[in-house]
Amino acid sequence: MTLGATRPLTAPLLHDGRAWPLGATVRDGGVNFAVFAQHATAVELCLFDDDGLVEVARVPLPARSADVWHGFLPEARAGLIYGLRAHGPWRPDHGHRYNPYKLLLDPWAREIVGRYAWHPSQFAADADHPQHMNQVDNAARALKGRVIDDAWDWQGDRRVLRPLDDTVIYEVHLRSMTRLMPGVPQAHRGTYLGLASPAAIAHLQRLGVTALSILPVHQHIDEQRLVEHGLVNHWGYNTIGFFCPDPRYATAHDGRTARDEFRTMVQTLHAAGIEVLLDVVYNHTAEGDERGPTISFRGLDHRAWYRLTGELPARCINDTGCGNTLDLRHPRVLQLVLDSLRYWVQEMHVDGFRFDLAPVLGRGDHGFDRHHPFFVAVMQDPVLAGVKLIAEPWDIGPGGYQLGGFPHGWLEWNDRFRDTARAFWLGGDATRGQFAQRLAASSDIFQPRGRTPAESVNYVVSHDGYTLHDLVSYDLRHNEANLEDNRDGHAHNLSWNCGWEGETGDPRVLMLRARLKRALLATTLLAQGTPMLAAGDELGHTQQGNNNPYCQDNAITWIDWSRADDELIAFTAHVIGLRRRLHPLGARWYTGLANAHGRDDLAWLRRTGAPFNAEQWTARGLRILGAWIGSPGGGGAPLLLLVNAREFDAPFMLPAGRWLGLLDTTQPDGRWAGAAPAAGGVSVVLPSRSLWLMEDLEGPTR
Repeated sequence: MTLGATRPLTAPLLHDGRAWPLGATVRDGGVNFAVFAQHATAVELCLFDDDGLVEVARVPLPARSADVWHGFLPEARAGLIYGLRAHGPWRPDHGHRYNPYKLLLDPWAREIVGRYAWHPSQFAADADHPQHMNQVDNAARALKGRVIDDAWDWQGDRRVLRPLDDTVIYEVHLRSMTRLMPGVPQAHRGTYLGLASPAAIAHLQRLGVTALSILPVHQHIDEQRLVEHGLVNHWGYNTIGFFCPDPRYATAHDGRTARDEFRTMVQTLHAAGIEVLLDVVYNHTAEGDERGPTISFRGLDHRAWYRLTGELPARCINDTGCGNTLDLRHPRVLQLVLDSLRYWVQEMHVDGFRFDLAPVLGRGDHGFDRHHPFFVAVMQDPVLAGVKLIAEPWDIGPGGYQLGGFPHGWLEWNDRFRDTARAFWLGGDATRGQFAQRLAASSDIFQPRGRTPAESVNYVVSHDGYTLHDLVSYDLRHNEANLEDNRDGHAHNLSWNCGWEGETGDPRVLMLRARLKRALLATTLLAQGTPMLAAGDELGHTQQGNNNPYCQDNAITWIDWSRADDELIAFTAHVIGLRRRLHPLGARWYTGLANAHGRDDLAWLRRTGAPFNAEQWTARGLRILGAWIGSPGGGGAPLLLLVNAREFDAPFMLPAGRWLGLLDTTQPDGRWAGAAPAAGGVSVVLPSRSLWLMEDLEGPTR
């Protein structure tokens, strides 16, 4: 008999099968099941009807190889719905939480059946007596896996493999990006196909961005508190399916459609020359702390999957702020992460990853270790070779701030760039020396560690915090819609409302805000390193002052294209075009020394044209400086970058040369408004709160 989508099964006969690969694999006329459960005494395979509601068979996996239980089901095929039950000690005080009344999702499942429902039966411990087992069966409500046929015709698609020095990252939530986007078919708005629509592609190509960093699309669960308040986890940092694109972003909310449409999106973006980077969450799972539900990992081997306190193994270590912390010291946990990464590269053709709370991945017995087995494994893996790897270099655990501490080849989100750029332009505490270091790829942080300039991901705004528009419109966060009494989100935003909190019609305030937005965008895009923009910042997107809208899948986060600032879009495209054409600050570290022809590769200038002394670098009130770039990354004529972050116009003495203006951030579109090129040795008026980029028409080229 054939076992699959239509025929119920009452007494299946399992052969021993094999212990690899983990998960459910179609092979040799049947399906092989392999499950990691190190401390279990038995693992049962449970099969379900076509709807995944009725358990029609339950049989122990017959073989065990080391810490993997396995069995082979002849005649089974793709479409079979299954779950697992694990037997073992119920000793929460020892870190063991086995409960055979709880149906468990296979951690290696390629498709998840059902939508998670918060219900008392989903918890392994008794609600009134947490040390006792909850003996209510949850099978009807539990998430299950579906065996899949993963064939897909990629039609010759290949990764884009764009060099880092030509990369401009655009961080995007695919639903927020296209939910209100004109030109996107209504059925495709907020979906994988919406991001692949001609309208979305046209906007990305107009900007000139080269890579999308897409907020999590791994299948995730909405936390109980959010569900009870009618909210959702919009950002998606609560993963339960590390191999599954979330069906909520597909036109039909099922796993197969999600896989097909995700792949179509990748193909389409690749055809447009745009790389796809996924924001991934391998630091914790959606099961929460020891009081959380038992969905998958906890029931199979709580003690192996999670880091537990040594003196009290009943408790989860919470280095993530999300209740639990995955323990990559265990080979099988490390294997899950590597298998998942390889799956998304090989089967889904993604070009790289941004790792949420990445220090967790490198935590050993004594804190963060840049030589952790995870980093070593990734470095030597032939599948992962060449993909872009980006770390969010902090978590909330001890020693969790690790900016600059990741291995060579890893990019890192540079919050020092973010904070210094904000403070310098918006009146915070920053010196010219600090600002110059950030412009030079934070050489004080990355260069001593043998890192390259491109490994600094420079940004002023990301999904986490204010939008660019709100950064210059609000002094205080306005997160009331999150229903946490406005206590959540960052309190230290380094923002400035320009004299009026929130929206206003005052033309002077609006003009100042627009000028500051352009200056911040230009600073991000022209600095040495790899620039990252947040979707919507190029058109004036607002979240109404909410700096933590993780639970807002509504008009707060959806980009309102009807209010898009077309001049700001044109400005952003102009600056990106200048960056990609000129590479003003190149891909190597500058020395500040003259070459054999007496030409400095990079020199920092005061407004008198003279170099800085030590005291002038550290003076906090002086926010005017110039960078004479004798060796631009693009190999052309010398460039001059002039910055005036003060509230008044100031004279600046141009160095020798004949200077043609390329960028003036006081102009709405960034185009140079001056007439003829300016001669060196002449003092020009540098407008307040502005950035200029100029090219020497007489200077030598390499």
